[in-house]
Amino acid sequence: MSQNTNHLVPPDVLRPALETAIRERRYEGYPLATGDPELLDAISKDFGASGMTPFLTAGGTESLYMTTRALLGPGDEVIATDPSYLIIHRFVELCGARTKNLDIYTAPYRLTADRVQEALTPKTRMILLIDPLNPLGSGYPREEVRAIAEIAHDRHLTLINDVTYRDFSDGHALAWDFAPEETVTIWSVSKNCGLAGLRIGGFFARPELLQKIARFNTNDLGVNVLAQAAALAALRTKPKWIASVVRQTRANGARIREVVASLPGTSLPVYPSRANMMVIDIAETGASPDAVQDEMLRKHHVFVRAGNYLSPTHGNRFVRLSFSNPPGDIERFAKAFPVVMRSLGARVPTPSAH
Repeated sequence: MSQNTNHLVPPDVLRPALETAIRERRYEGYPLATGDPELLDAISKDFGASGMTPFLTAGGTESLYMTTRALLGPGDEVIATDPSYLIIHRFVELCGARTKNLDIYTAPYRLTADRVQEALTPKTRMILLIDPLNPLGSGYPREEVRAIAEIAHDRHLTLINDVTYRDFSDGHALAWDFAPEETVTIWSVSKNCGLAGLRIGGFFARPELLQKIARFNTNDLGVNVLAQAAALAALRTKPKWIASVVRQTRANGARIREVVASLPGTSLPVYPSRANMMVIDIAETGASPDAVQDEMLRKHHVFVRAGNYLSPTHGNRFVRLSFSNPPGDIERFAKAFPVVMRSLGARVPTPSAH
């Protein structure tokens, strides 16, 4: 429950495609460098973005690295958030640029167009819009996406729209719809399709911008052939199973909410999550997130993530957990979490004997 991975996709969705690719020994040759045309078509249809040219990378994270490396230089600024997916911030720093981290650990737990506008400086080159947001699980209303995209358009700023978790979010809106000239959309099939271990994702952008980013592509001989086969099978069948995956994820989130509601001093800053993860604030209990992570893993074999991985400012307040898992995993968490909080001296009552 620490990596936001998805363990609910029916295995028969992917197994036949992988078995066929292995039986045909496709792994012996290089893939088409630009990607399987059928897969590229499936990606375009999945997004429904006309004029989109998908570019494949080894996971969405590689696309984020390529985009920052291609478009940023020393002294540039990127409007970002705290908490956030901090590896992107490290990529920005590798370019000699810096992130301007807006504190969003308060309602509405996301960026707003007004705050973005206030944060702009002559050095601003990029806005990072992660929607839904890792780690909080907060999402952006369509009108807020539009307003932020219009700022990027009016100021000629690149807008990175990381939509890794979009399939978990009702009514999700793409920034591409409002500012196609400025938007780089980062996507992945790691979370929605349960393919994290195969490392395939990508981005799309207008042709001139795509080519500028593609100069930093390290996969000049193509992306893993087995990953492409699995991604194609998943995207072709996704309408048949994604709703049930989301329903179970939501039910799991509700069960976690029950557990948190029973523990004084713990709370969910964002509920319901519009992704497959959220954070539990434990600051009032006096327990350390690192200690909770360690105790849960070592003594109960349940892995939740301490917040310092995701927030320089508030990481000592929360743990993050993901929950697109079988219900049995959630019940293991539900049993272990109160025990761990009590063992760490948190002010948690012991259940009454029946």
